[in-house]
Amino acid sequence: MTKEPKSTLINEEGIKRTLRRLAHEILENVENLDTLRIVGIRDRGDHLAKRLAETIQAVENVDIPIGFLDITFYRDDFRTKLSQPSVMSTEIPFDLEEVDLILVDDVLYTGRTIRAAMDAIMDYGRPASIKLAVLVDRGHRELPIRPDYAGKNIPTAKAEQVRVHLQEIDGEDGVYLYEKEDEEV
Repeated sequence: MTKEPKSTLINEEGIKRTLRRLAHEILENVENLDTLRIVGIRDRGDHLAKRLAETIQAVENVDIPIGFLDITFYRDDFRTKLSQPSVMSTEIPFDLEEVDLILVDDVLYTGRTIRAAMDAIMDYGRPASIKLAVLVDRGHRELPIRPDYAGKNIPTAKAEQVRVHLQEIDGEDGVYLYEKEDEEV
């Protein structure tokens, strides 16, 4: 049984505004849209990546190739905490050599997911650059990783958890703060 959230951090309209702002920030900093590629980390970063690419397309009238990355086997806690891992497919339908890659995730916390994602990306090719875009940066880094584009910086306690709900998965858009359950990763 899922607990009720302590609070709503971002509502549906806030997510839309945040993604629009992130798209504009990316466009301001990318020199060549022809080399831009977006890859979302499954299973919420992929939906955010798709929305981000659609927003960029609406602004610049250019299709940005997108891909989706499963990092299950790259996680450093794969053997210790994931007894029944949910493995999804990686779909990167373009060459990664010498592209400017935007890696997209929902929440940045310790940095371990992003480290795993970068390890996975390097198995597919060597981009000219990798920039990180996250919807929420909640702090508490364990690795020297920071976002290049952060939708919202939301300081949290370690005993709390930030959960992103997306229409594609949860039937609603919103970002919520919960008390962390002991068995959660």
